[in-house]
This record gives sequence, C-alpha cells and structure tokens, in this order.
Amino acid sequence: MTASPLVLYARSRTLPTTVAALTGTAAFAVWAAASLDGYLDPDRRVPVVALAPLLAAAVIGVSLHSPCEELDRTAVRPWWPRRLAQLAGLTALASVLLPLAVLGHPEVFGPPAVLRNTLGSTGLVAAAAVLLGARLSWLPAFGYVTAVYLGSAGAHGSAVPVWAWPVQPGSQPGAWAAALGAFAVGGALYVVRGARAEGPRG
Repeated sequence: MTASPLVLYARSRTLPTTVAALTGTAAFAVWAAASLDGYLDPDRRVPVVALAPLLAAAVIGVSLHSPCEELDRTAVRPWWPRRLAQLAGLTALASVLLPLAVLGHPEVFGPPAVLRNTLGSTGLVAAAAVLLGARLSWLPAFGYVTAVYLGSAGAHGSAVPVWAWPVQPGSQPGAWAAALGAFAVGGALYVVRGARAEGPRG
C-alpha cells in the first residue's frame, strides 16, 4: 500500500522524531523547573524560561531541512503551504508543552514568558535555516540567547526589554514585540524560501 503524500512528507522531514524530541524537551523542562524550586521564587525559573524554548527551537530548526532540493524546486504544487503547516504545527506543539514547566506566576516568569520565548527563538532558528541551512540553524539563536542570559544582568535602559527579551518577565510589552517580530520575519522567510540547500547528510 502506497503511503499518502502527507505521510511521505512527514517521514522525509523526520517529523515523528521531532515530535518525540519536543516532548522530551518539555519533560526535561518540567524536571528542571521542579529542581530549581521555582514555585518558591519565580526568578529561579529564568534558566528554564530562557533555555528550554531555545532547545525546542533547535529541535524544530533541524526538521526544516529539505531532503531533495532539486525535487522541491521542480514540484508541480507549491511547497510553501507544507512549510507553513510544519512550522506552525511544531511551534504550536512546543507552545502547548513547554509552559507546563512553569505554571503559576504568569506575570513574572510563567507560561507567558515561555510562550514568548518559544515564538522568538523559533523565529530566529527559521531565519537561520534560510541563511545557513537547517543543520546550523540553531547556532545563531544559541549564541544570542546564551549571550543575553549571561550578559544582561544589571543592564539598564528603555531598550533592554527589546534586546534582552529572552530573560524578561512575561508582561514586558517590548519583549513581546521583539519576539513576535522575530517569529513573523523568520517564519515568513522560511515559508517563502525554505531552508538553504545543504550537502549530502552523513
């Protein structure tokens, strides 16, 4: 029996493995948040709020590869609806699972902050997939988020919520604007252009 086009697409992008990896990332985030006793002090959740969405975005980014660039270019049907569905579906799954690690205190480092960071990190990774390819798509986001996490302590100024959005409380409008902007731009780039072609795997 021949598999349906959607099943073939999911297999070619290793989507079952990606879904399993996102589930594992969420489980790790729940464990990490509990280990930090974040229910006692929401500020202890910052590592989970900043880094768990980054890990989930990296998982999503690797799945954005195209196994056959030549086939994609010569296909009769446009690929952008499939790319949109893939990116939106995986982002939605991560956005549902990861906030379970930080339930409570929504105004500080709770579910809104995790949701914002998931969107922003995924946008950075999607843009990097277009520019660098899916295999290295995690690298710019990893560098940016870790630099902000390690270097933003004590920073002051009205622009801080914008550039340091990964470590801001969930109620910061500037942080939300920056993260949503990153997701919109990165997502649009990927949907329209797809990931950059890469050499053979292995």
